[in-house]
Amino acid sequence: MERPLRAKPRHAKDVMATRLVTLRPDQHVFECISQLVERRISGAPVIDADRGYRGVFSEKCSMGVLTATARCASESRPHEQPVARDFMATKLITLTPDMDVFEAIGYLLKHRISGAPVIDADRRFLGSFSEKTSMRVLIDSAVDQLPTATVGAFMNTDPQRVIAEDLDVLSVAEMFIRTPYRRLPVVRDGRLVGQVSRRDVLQAGHHLARFVQNRDRVIDEWAERDGEACAAPGVEKTAAAFMDTSARTIAEDLDLLGMAQLFLSTPYRRLPVVRDGRLVGQVSRRDVLVAANEIFPSTPPLPERKPLYLSSLHEMQDAPIE
Repeated sequence: MERPLRAKPRHAKDVMATRLVTLRPDQHVFECISQLVERRISGAPVIDADRGYRGVFSEKCSMGVLTATARCASESRPHEQPVARDFMATKLITLTPDMDVFEAIGYLLKHRISGAPVIDADRRFLGSFSEKTSMRVLIDSAVDQLPTATVGAFMNTDPQRVIAEDLDVLSVAEMFIRTPYRRLPVVRDGRLVGQVSRRDVLQAGHHLARFVQNRDRVIDEWAERDGEACAAPGVEKTAAAFMDTSARTIAEDLDLLGMAQLFLSTPYRRLPVVRDGRLVGQVSRRDVLVAANEIFPSTPPLPERKPLYLSSLHEMQDAPIE
């Protein structure tokens, strides 16, 4: 059965969020990281006093803070770094390659997750299905009148996103900097055993953890105590030093398909909406999926089917809903 998008236009102004967490360019980077973790968001626009848009500070930017400050931290307080198995998530919702893609998108929306590993019956890792790969489903639905298709046809199978259990936290952070991925599957002998997200890295037991977890304490304590070591060029303290100033922005009149194409062709999970240089809103991949889900023509209900879980690691009722 074909599932074309209805012709009714949807624009950024119709789906954008306007109540946003924002940061200032002069805000301390430790405080910015704490805000992301505390609010459970992957990034926030950076604006000046006149609401002028300056850039985006994200979990990926936070990986840069972590690696940039690691040298001086290890010089003053050397300690063993945690490895992936110490902070990976093991309670995971997983998908199967034969699942209908629209059903899979429904699971992402229902469980409020940005992606899920795809595994076979023997728990072998096959790939990942995410909000980003869902953009291809939407585009193909609109352009090519996509018939019902399976997750296996759209999942990301890049082997470069897979990590081992013994990879240390700084190496994981560097991998997040080098790649566009927000989550990295942890695989042992070809089988999925866990998953590490950028947020997991920020909450791991490294030198920034106590500032991330105790934002109300004196934020400059660490920098002052390590003064000389951390005064090296490139180790700055403000959001302006680490924010992404080249992040894509969009106008209010960009249509739904245009937003999907941008999300597919760029690494960004959110697009700030800017008018005359000022921030007026923000559109996420999830906003686009929700809007598209609302305007798909009605179809007969799919057979009732439960997602798979890593059942050997936990009970299904304990699976996370984020």
